[in-house]
Amino acid sequence: MDGAAGPGEGPAAPEALQSLSRRLQVQEEEMELVKAALAEALRLLRLRTPPATLQGTLAPAPALGSPAAPPGLPPTCSPSLVSRGTQTEPEMESPSPGPPGLSNGPQALQGSSEESGGAHFEGGGSSSSGAGSPGPPGVLKPVPPPLRADTPRRNSSSSSPSERPRQKLSRKAASSANLLLRSGSTESSRGGKDPLSSPGGPGSRRSNYNLEGISVKMFLRGRPITMYIPSGIRSLEELPIGPPPETLSLDWVYGYRGRDSRSNLFVLRSGEVVYFIACVVVLYRPGGGPGGPGGGGQRHYRGHSDCVRCLAVHPDGVRVASGQMAGVDKDGKPLQPVVHVWDSETLVKLQEIGLGAFERGVGALAFSIVDQGAFLCVVDDSNEHMLSVWDCSRGTKLAEIKSTNDSVLAVGFSPRDSSCIVTSGKSHVHFWNWSGAAGVPGNGTLTRKQGVFGKYKKPKFIPCFVFLPDGDILTGDSEGNILTWGRSLSDSKTPGRGGAKETYGIVAQEHAHEGSIFALCLRRDGTVLSGGGRDRRLVQWGPGLEALQEAEIPEHFGAVRAIAEGPGSELLVGTTKNALLRGDLAQGFTPVIQGHTDELWGLCTHPSQNRFLTCGHDRQLCLWDGEGHALAWSIDLKETGLCADFHPSGAVVAVGLHTGRWLVLDTETRDIMSDITDGNEQLSVVRYSPDGMYLAIGSHDNMIYIYSISSDGAKSSRFGRCVGHSSFITHLDWSKDGNFIMSNSGDYEILYWDVAAGCKLLRNRYESRDREWATYTCVLGFHVYGVWPDGSDGTDINSLCRSHNERVVAVADDFCKVHLFQYPCARAKAPSRIYSGHGSHVTSVRFTHDDSHLVSLGGKDASIFQWRVLGAGGAALAPATPSRTPSLSPASSLDV
Repeated sequence: MDGAAGPGEGPAAPEALQSLSRRLQVQEEEMELVKAALAEALRLLRLRTPPATLQGTLAPAPALGSPAAPPGLPPTCSPSLVSRGTQTEPEMESPSPGPPGLSNGPQALQGSSEESGGAHFEGGGSSSSGAGSPGPPGVLKPVPPPLRADTPRRNSSSSSPSERPRQKLSRKAASSANLLLRSGSTESSRGGKDPLSSPGGPGSRRSNYNLEGISVKMFLRGRPITMYIPSGIRSLEELPIGPPPETLSLDWVYGYRGRDSRSNLFVLRSGEVVYFIACVVVLYRPGGGPGGPGGGGQRHYRGHSDCVRCLAVHPDGVRVASGQMAGVDKDGKPLQPVVHVWDSETLVKLQEIGLGAFERGVGALAFSIVDQGAFLCVVDDSNEHMLSVWDCSRGTKLAEIKSTNDSVLAVGFSPRDSSCIVTSGKSHVHFWNWSGAAGVPGNGTLTRKQGVFGKYKKPKFIPCFVFLPDGDILTGDSEGNILTWGRSLSDSKTPGRGGAKETYGIVAQEHAHEGSIFALCLRRDGTVLSGGGRDRRLVQWGPGLEALQEAEIPEHFGAVRAIAEGPGSELLVGTTKNALLRGDLAQGFTPVIQGHTDELWGLCTHPSQNRFLTCGHDRQLCLWDGEGHALAWSIDLKETGLCADFHPSGAVVAVGLHTGRWLVLDTETRDIMSDITDGNEQLSVVRYSPDGMYLAIGSHDNMIYIYSISSDGAKSSRFGRCVGHSSFITHLDWSKDGNFIMSNSGDYEILYWDVAAGCKLLRNRYESRDREWATYTCVLGFHVYGVWPDGSDGTDINSLCRSHNERVVAVADDFCKVHLFQYPCARAKAPSRIYSGHGSHVTSVRFTHDDSHLVSLGGKDASIFQWRVLGAGGAALAPATPSRTPSLSPASSLDV
């Protein structure tokens, strides 16, 4: 299969030949393994005595046909048994230095056994990609120690050329014998059913975890994934069980949902600003003076199970009503929309209203005013936009009616009469008369009177309205007009239906803004504020809609979405680019809360400071100050950013983009130091080596590009490519010595690469079982396979991160949850601590440099959560200090 492509062949011919060559190689290896297995099976049939364990010191391996069984083959194999070739308990008491180059690996044995020579062996087992991936050593003739102890290659063989063919055949025969014995013991323990032959069909969501003597095998969508157990673990029972002692506490939420929601910004009696993002309602206390910097604190109401869509504050300024949208949990069960009424001082839920009564979500809310907030009006997001009135104290429905098939954007009770309710939205203003204001359940009726525009142009949308002290109503519409609606006697010729004796008609019009008016706010002094969309202006209006004062919001903050009045002359303004501004009309406005506006994917934390960097589909690259809870800087990438990583010096950062480009930026000046393109597919991961000498870039073209980096991180040159994955790269990590890479791909491969040797694929994955990794973000591997839930389809986990002290693992899943596991997490279906708050798939998690905080990114909800990591008893953790991975220690137990 070494032929070259002819002149008539297409550009795909070389790739096809390469694929056929790989398949042929795999088949040849499989045939050799089958032959060796048959030979070993015949030998075992001739044995008349059962296998016996070694006694005392190591002895030479028995010759073929000897009645002694191979010392590496136990008589039975249970999931908790870990076979180590010729290794036995007495042998573990006399360790000697292991293979050269294996840092912190288990020590090899003295004597004349194969382990004493420090040789690296290949054995049975297959990689998830189907390529031959040798496994552990089997029954081999003792090999003398290598003459050189400073071998630069970790996967180099220390045996002589004359003995390699014999070792190779012996390894395969021993591996086959191991496989036969394992299969026999498995059948006897499980009623003859071989778990290896029943992983589930392709596409199955069933995941089977099969623990073997020297490896662990799990299945994702019917595909086997083999992970070799580190030599320091003699039994899987030694691994820790239960959730970690560490816990998470939500410290700060970055962002505000102003992009696509209304009724989302209010000021409580305590002076706290209440708003929402994702499933969290944030209570923010600003710091500093008007227009000054932030610095206040946050509290969070986290009682919702899906994204919050709207808010209403009770007239007492303490109670809050928040409505959520519908959703589904990880099992596919529906999460019904509901309204929570809760106390903002204690964050305790007082009442749950409308569970099972709303469809799709809660679109708008309003408390009654004149009767001390006894009633709550709700409009849902169903096709008919059902309008309902509820008793707040009892949680009972008093009245309900179909509102309109057009979208409803705002609802409110008249401050003078709870029987009058107003709704507005697409091409309508409706005035409702509620006849059941006495509060008798089910006896109230709602009748509608449609607002008539008459000679005035009917707008496409009426997003907002406000009641004036004299009873009139002001509406803001998509034409930029403020309309004044006054009460008048009912006219039988007026279109509409209902029994109201009075109706509202337009008495005045004022063109206030260019483009739509998104917000109206009645101030304590009787003046009205209006916020424009296209012109981004804030205008204060006096009696008779006389313009008194105005200010313009900077363009990079977006249009005005909501306005709330703070103490004195202070104003809070929410914008369509998810920023919360603080200030007044005279001095201007400064941001106190900022966030992204579209789906987030890229996240990395600074190597020595409490800072982190994010990027996403909004094309913004943002550096955040985790101490001050503020945005340090942001730049426009002009393209979608998907991944990022800091250089170990922290001076530069690499950012991978959707088009295959990647940039290196100076973190202080924000200047672009490098702009390079590799392929035309999106980049999914960029990672600097621990010493900063290399940069690895994982692409959706199935390749990992390696670059040599200058000492300051500013210059780079192509070093090589890692070619061998059969699907796009998803995650990768560097070894602690900076010479090796572990990578995962979209088809669940786990591959290892020797970068220092020229980006060579290490086919003997067994030899990498004891390698130490500087970071652990790969979602597939022995140390983390327990994080996968039962029934996973392989896409349920988006991101994973091991803490720097190597004690816990944080996981971001597809079901809006952040998990915290013990590390190593190598028990199937391991328990975890689960934290909610995100309203979309969690795309990434990373620990800060000292493990004091964990940062998580929401996908579609564009939220950033900063969690404080607490130790046992809720105490803050001490600064992280790097430690050896517990699972790689030769100790008999794990202390994590």
